[in-house]
Amino acid sequence: MAKQNLNTSTTALKALRVLEAVAFASTSVSTSDVAASVDIDKAAVYRMLITLVNAGYVVRDEKSKRYRLGYKVVSLSRNLLAENKISRLIRHTLEKISAATEETVHYSVLDGNETVLVQKVKGKQLIAVDFQIGDRARMHCTAIGKVMLAFQNSRFIESIIDAGLPKFASRTITHPDEIQNELQKIRSVGYAIDDHELSDDMRCIAVPIFEGGGSVQSGISISGPDSRFDMTKLHQLKIPMMKSANKLSEQIGGSPWSS
Repeated sequence: MAKQNLNTSTTALKALRVLEAVAFASTSVSTSDVAASVDIDKAAVYRMLITLVNAGYVVRDEKSKRYRLGYKVVSLSRNLLAENKISRLIRHTLEKISAATEETVHYSVLDGNETVLVQKVKGKQLIAVDFQIGDRARMHCTAIGKVMLAFQNSRFIESIIDAGLPKFASRTITHPDEIQNELQKIRSVGYAIDDHELSDDMRCIAVPIFEGGGSVQSGISISGPDSRFDMTKLHQLKIPMMKSANKLSEQIGGSPWSS
């Protein structure tokens, strides 16, 4: 059993899990739905839901006794998503890549042990893989995840490997030595490719964004159906992507990638 951090509030963590269960549900949910989802006693879940209702983060329909997310949560992300100089630079970079490739371009950030999509610019292609703002991705089986993971410290990389490398598609990398070799390759070439690793009908390419001190906390990716995205296509996309990513890295105080 994992050792409990004495500075951690287990009640607060459970309440956050309850809030996430409500947030990620596609429809309103009952107390029983949430209790089953988070594997917490129904009575405890009810108390947490009522607390979240009183705080304004969850809304309760008094007729159906079901719960949905409240708009107050929007205020929590206001500063995080606010328009500022850096977000404008990111937007301009995505627009430039999309104009050059006609593809939908995504910008994601590292959040814990996953990546989160926070900005995108839609392309002109009718057949495309179009992820949504807020979508989260595993790090070992996506181009954006691998390209960020490759530039993290060894302790972080080991923690991702130790957490398990589940198989999602025919070519998902599931062996620790293989993922380490893949990350070394990414560091040497400056980009990552997902070749049927998340889905058997999709390929992706991603490039890192470097901040001051060589830190990589974000990256840019393009995904598409394998009917259009063969390896030749991916290598064509990497040219404008790497050029724009290097320029953005310089603009935010980092150094462009170099082998």
